[in-house]
Amino acid sequence: MLYREAGQFKTSYQSDGQILPIRQDRIGLFTLLAIALVVVPLFASPYLLSAILIPFLIFALAALGLNILTGYAGQLSLGTAAFMAVGAYGAFNFVARIPGIPLLLAFVLGGLSAALVGIAFGLPSLRIRGFYLAAATLATQFFVIWCLTKIPYLTNYSASGVVTVQTMQIFGYAFVTPASKYLLVLAIVALMALLAKNMIRSNVGRSWMAIRDMDMAAEVIGFRPLRTKLLAFAVSSFYCGVAGALYAFAYLGTVEPEAYSLDLSFRILFMVIIGGVGSILGSFLGAAFIVLLPIFLNMLAHSLGIATNYASNLELMVFGGLIIFFLIVEPHGLARLWQIGKEKLRLWPFPH
Repeated sequence: MLYREAGQFKTSYQSDGQILPIRQDRIGLFTLLAIALVVVPLFASPYLLSAILIPFLIFALAALGLNILTGYAGQLSLGTAAFMAVGAYGAFNFVARIPGIPLLLAFVLGGLSAALVGIAFGLPSLRIRGFYLAAATLATQFFVIWCLTKIPYLTNYSASGVVTVQTMQIFGYAFVTPASKYLLVLAIVALMALLAKNMIRSNVGRSWMAIRDMDMAAEVIGFRPLRTKLLAFAVSSFYCGVAGALYAFAYLGTVEPEAYSLDLSFRILFMVIIGGVGSILGSFLGAAFIVLLPIFLNMLAHSLGIATNYASNLELMVFGGLIIFFLIVEPHGLARLWQIGKEKLRLWPFPH
């Protein structure tokens, strides 16, 4: 039986005298996940896996972390790359200094290290907001990079500050091929995205959205602003820290301060704006768009015979134009456009 509720079609079947609903979007999600797990590793080339799909998943996880803080809790942040750097260097040091530590535990501890830094720099959020809070989180970026370049212990006393990460091994299996790295990153990102989706639906997510919409009213009905905001900073920084660790171990193969520059923070912010603020799906759509757009522009510039220096400027202009377009025309980003497109296809060709 097919029926419609709250703007979404659902199917149901009879079992023991009860009608059990099944969302069609969940069926599509499981199908997509099965394709990503089975089909993509079999047919994708090593270049596609290493240069496109792995960074796409890592950036999607970082954008999801920022979206938790900015989209759901309403706290603007410009220090995403700094939290990623803390997670990367934390995971590297845990593996290097604790013999036999499981790799996944090192990733978790790196994320917890980033969460502690996020809590420390989230303390001003009770008194300031908006662009003033963005400036405070921007200080995180400069402070963390300064620590990574000035404290030799964090870089294992490397003169250049660039350190090669350890080989990823879990239960004796080494993840060295592009396909194995892709499957590991996909499993971690899918699990954390599922946790984030359930967290948003819980009382924690409702408290974040209440603080975002009107913090004074949220405090009146019983939500504690400081604890709620600090929890949002902690969870967001944890996600960014794990993404930073994956960025170092599964993609770059090194940890270096220049890899987590301010430019990376802005790129992740662009992913959230273009994909959709306050949307888990938007984090993935924005990451895919930002990863694929430079490749498309380079191919277009090469086919048109445009010089390399003009092509790089064209990329910056397109990014700026897209940010302005989505802020004015569709503030909810690609996620909203995707939802509108699905609704139109469901009713096409008979709108009534």
